[in-house]
Amino acid sequence: MAWPSVGPTGLTALVAVASAIVLLAGCATPGEPTPRLAEAAPAAVGLNDTTSTAAPARWWTTLGDPQLGGLVDQALRDQPSLAVAQARVVRARALARMSEAADGPQANLTVEASRQRYTENGLVPPPIAGSMQNTGTVQAGLSWGPDWYGQQAAALASSLGQARAARADAAVAANALSTQVARAYVGLARLVAQREVAERTLAQRDELRALTHQRVSAGLDTQVELVLADSALPDTRAQIEALDEQITLARHQLAALSGQAPNALDGLTPTIDHLTIQALPPNLGADLLGRRPDVVAARWRVEAAGQDVKVARTQFYPNVNLTAFVGFNAIGLDQVLASGSRQFGVTPALHLPLFDGGRLRAQLGGREADLNVAVAQYNATVLDAVREASDAISSLQSLARQRKEQADALAGAQKAHGLALQRYRAGLGSYLIVLNTESQWLAQRRQAVDLRAREIDTGVALLKALGGGWADDTQVVAAAH
Repeated sequence: MAWPSVGPTGLTALVAVASAIVLLAGCATPGEPTPRLAEAAPAAVGLNDTTSTAAPARWWTTLGDPQLGGLVDQALRDQPSLAVAQARVVRARALARMSEAADGPQANLTVEASRQRYTENGLVPPPIAGSMQNTGTVQAGLSWGPDWYGQQAAALASSLGQARAARADAAVAANALSTQVARAYVGLARLVAQREVAERTLAQRDELRALTHQRVSAGLDTQVELVLADSALPDTRAQIEALDEQITLARHQLAALSGQAPNALDGLTPTIDHLTIQALPPNLGADLLGRRPDVVAARWRVEAAGQDVKVARTQFYPNVNLTAFVGFNAIGLDQVLASGSRQFGVTPALHLPLFDGGRLRAQLGGREADLNVAVAQYNATVLDAVREASDAISSLQSLARQRKEQADALAGAQKAHGLALQRYRAGLGSYLIVLNTESQWLAQRRQAVDLRAREIDTGVALLKALGGGWADDTQVVAAAH
């Protein structure tokens, strides 16, 4: 029996009827959604509605040392770890463009030519059967899948979210690298300052040793004081040698961070007194969350995970694809472009899941779990960001009070040592008292250097905690959600 012909109108009707039958027959269902975790609210983590102080874009220049600025710039330009982060950004953007391209119609052109012997016992009748023939095809094709349920839009939004997260991750890496360079530089400056204190100590003890020799020769001191004076010098020289080792290693670290050979910075001797920090008011507003690239990256991953859930849900709905082709096909290359060799066709296709053993529901459950993981990671990042900034502010406030008290202690120790030395020179005091006051004075001098270095280092940590001067041009501020 011959099949009746079906025109375009009849084909559309058949598709509609088939769709209705399938829908009435039942299909796979997504089930109840998994409860979603809530993002942390700014007020819940201790942020207020005011505007927090923003760090400058090139915050390391505020430390007032051109050598440091050059090292940071070189690190941001030549450090291999940043190249990895930038490559991930490029990859994420490429994936986003792939998702965007999938949303539109796809066209292709096929040109083929072949030479083939046709079997004598196949479907092709004589005279073609049993002969060698050339076959040619010139055909254009077009396919399009209407995005009726938003699957392609959600997939594109997810890819864009991942690309933006990768861009923010690159900013996190750059901020961390610049902070490492600055803190290593401050550490080197502290060691150089400590070495200067040790050198002044060595010179002072050498003078004291000469004075002691004079007093022993004059019969004013005993061999005990002479032995003590002589033994103080090797101890101080050992301290200087230990500091030299630490300085060398610190220079190697800075060279590696800035992408240079280990010995490239052998002559670098920063001065801690030349380093400055800007006074930053201790005010943490909700906008801090939009200035931290790590928080913004986590937020974008939440958005991307939410779009992945939408994509998984659309898998339960009908998927319609329309394909069409037009072109020429002929046996014999001289007939390929003849009017009688024309061919064309339209192929609508409908896909609807019915029973898949729970695969789609499990896939949806996995995407919903991924979303909750992304939210939990975002909340943890927010808490860590606020803690980091709050810790830096609290430490700076405490260090300011410590430096004030320590300055008074240093002045007192210096005065006591001066008086003890005057009395010893005049033959009115003991050498042990001189050593005791000297030890206290030197300890205070070392502590003054350490407190100053800690203050600058903590200032650097605060600038990093405030976002390192990064600005998100996509204007995603987590506090707005």
